Amino acid sequence: MARVEVESEITGNVWKVQVSAGTEVAEGDVLIILESMKMEIPVESPVSGSVQEVMVQPEDQVEEDQLLLVIEA
Repeated sequence: MARVEVESEITGNVWKVQVSAGTEVAEGDVLIILESMKMEIPVESPVSGSVQEVMVQPEDQVEEDQLLLVIEA
């Protein structure tokens, strides 16, 4: 099993968190939706696996390259 860290590609706000710890995800599933400059930016899973930990919640401010969640692949 590999630990995969999912990071933010942009600076913005967390609009929606679609998963929680224990959620099984497939590659390409939308995990989190960020909002920046009135645009919704989906954060997709890079791998299939199980969400281990979610580091953000709605309304959080995130920076580029900030760790959002961890998937055990």
